[in-house]
Amino acid sequence: MSQWEAIISRQLRALHLGSIRSNILVFAVLATLTPTLVTSLVSYRQNRQLLTEQIAGELRSASSEAARELDLWLNGRLDDLRAAASSYVTSENLAKIQGREEVQALGRLRDYLNSVRQRLPDHEALVLIDPGGRVVASSSGRVGGVRLPPDGASRLRTSDALVGDAYWDGALGKPAIVLAVPIRQADGRFLGAFTAKLNLRAVAELLLRLAPDDPQDVYLITDQGKLIIRSRLASADLMRTRLPETTTRALLDREGQIVMYKRADGREVVGALRRVPRLGWAAVAELPQAAALREVGRLRNATALMIAALLAAVGVMAYVLGRLIVRPLERLTAAATKVAGGDLSVDLPAGGAGEIGYLTHVFNTLVARLRERESQAELERLSVTDALTGLYNRRYLMGTLASEAQRSRRLRRPFSVLLADVDHFKQYNDTQGHPAGDAALTKIADILRKQTRAVDCVARYGGEEFLIVLLETTVATAALVAERIRARVASEEFAGGRMTLSVGVAECPSHGDTPETLIASADAALYEAKGAGRDRVVAAGGKQQPEKEKRRRKGEA
Repeated sequence: MSQWEAIISRQLRALHLGSIRSNILVFAVLATLTPTLVTSLVSYRQNRQLLTEQIAGELRSASSEAARELDLWLNGRLDDLRAAASSYVTSENLAKIQGREEVQALGRLRDYLNSVRQRLPDHEALVLIDPGGRVVASSSGRVGGVRLPPDGASRLRTSDALVGDAYWDGALGKPAIVLAVPIRQADGRFLGAFTAKLNLRAVAELLLRLAPDDPQDVYLITDQGKLIIRSRLASADLMRTRLPETTTRALLDREGQIVMYKRADGREVVGALRRVPRLGWAAVAELPQAAALREVGRLRNATALMIAALLAAVGVMAYVLGRLIVRPLERLTAAATKVAGGDLSVDLPAGGAGEIGYLTHVFNTLVARLRERESQAELERLSVTDALTGLYNRRYLMGTLASEAQRSRRLRRPFSVLLADVDHFKQYNDTQGHPAGDAALTKIADILRKQTRAVDCVARYGGEEFLIVLLETTVATAALVAERIRARVASEEFAGGRMTLSVGVAECPSHGDTPETLIASADAALYEAKGAGRDRVVAAGGKQQPEKEKRRRKGEA
């Protein structure tokens, strides 16, 4: 610790700052800086919100106005087409096309179409289409691209209008769109479609009026994100451009709200969208983020500088206090981590006065008691487990069997036992040596543990015998478990070669309702397995009479 840190620490100790309560008082003094910090942040957030709401309002207004004007424009053009289509000249002459007056009827229709086109400056060409989709008559304008979709005529039979997709008309050098309305006789019979190709000059003028100056821009897109026209740009390349799918989805999903995104040219902007449902378009008003947030950025920078100065001042003071408070807590944390990892050799030095010192004392007392409990737990574990295999010993096993037998009688729920004996173990032990025999028993014990459930009790019954208590298990299921264990041991490699198990299975209460009778039944089944050639599982067949231990031993020999 440097000299100035030591001086400050001595002064703080002179103020009796050994307790956390005293330190809280010191921090309360430091907290006088907090109102300034909070006021600055609140002011910044309010000003940012006002600026953001202002920009958002302008963008929403521009996009909504564009969508409304487009809807009015479309309705006006469709009304013009409906008025022209409802003229008796159209329906009367269309009906005469297939008759003797076909030539005269076609001439009158062409004249009528040209007169209508002269009255409607946005209409580049007008076309009459019969119910089969064939062009019957057209005006003298540019009729290229005036086509209905394949099912257009069919759709017009039941609808009042058809709006085509916007496209770039190379002959016009402008974006264009095809509109169509049905032509019907007085009785409602469908005669054909009155179709028009319109340039989007009026739409471009509308967008330019809504966004006359940079950097704000208003443009139109389809519902799939394909660009149609911008307020200051219309070209074939533009109409081949698509917004990224994520951008399109964000704008459509948050219609009428402000969305921040990146344009195809990499420029970050904020925009708002409003749909024009009948056209399948959407109007987007956008503004570069740099322009939108320029004032917000200046405000943010000033606020950040002031906050940084305050934090620096508080940080210096907090650092010194941390020397007195944090370091003892860090020692406690490190010690607690060691204890959690199982290391109970931790012994912290006395922590001095105050709450930290008291906490250190309590921690040391806790660790000492944990050491005592660990010693007791180890003694208890050793008292119920087999030293060689780590399985439960016979003492624990008999207690478990007695408890389970009582529970089985009370609840009328069966359980089973497996009595397993290692075949020819004495011969293996004599030829390979006791260390190899112990290693084999340990390996078999590990197999038994892994092949049974955690709720089951696996114990070393004696020498090379193991007994397994399978809770809530019938003799049939227990026989399957025993067979799995037998096969696993038979397939395992041992130092002295292959080893096998013989297993007897019995169920409580069917084959005995006390530990002694149940073990005797399993022992009889084991004796039968030994007599049948070993390396097999035999289940007790009925109420078994206890077999004398010496008889089984004699049979094994």
